Amino acid sequence: MKLHELHDNPGATKTKKRVGRGPGSGKGKMAGRGIKGQKSRSGVALNGYEGGQMPLYMRLPKRGFNSRNKKSFAVVNLGMIQKFIDAKKLDAKGDITEDTLLEAGLVRRKLDGVRILAKGDITSKVTLTVTGASKTAVDAVEKAGGKLNTAAAAE
Repeated sequence: MKLHELHDNPGATKTKKRVGRGPGSGKGKMAGRGIKGQKSRSGVALNGYEGGQMPLYMRLPKRGFNSRNKKSFAVVNLGMIQKFIDAKKLDAKGDITEDTLLEAGLVRRKLDGVRILAKGDITSKVTLTVTGASKTAVDAVEKAGGKLNTAAAAE
């Protein structure tokens, strides 16, 4: 294969419509912008502008706030842990920690820690050590004969 033999798949690229190139093009003279007015000029951004009327985003009241020290947890469901155990990506016999979940690819990033939620069923007897867990998740793991330890985030 040589450089001049390389080409894209048919239909993969579409040529851009060139506007303002004569009446025969179908987009000549005013280039589809209409006659006069602010939107026919260049350099115009009208996002949220309502012609001088108070814009909607300013008419509505401000609500809530974003906490500066809010914790963000990586969420893992029990059903996914069971699925990974069945696929032999996690070892149910050993202690499953946050690092184990990260290595197995169940969690992409730990963020402020891993939190276990009770979506799905767990049948394996597992020992989990994570930052947090919902009450139902703890009950479900203990019902399956396992143990779920939650360590408060070390700060």
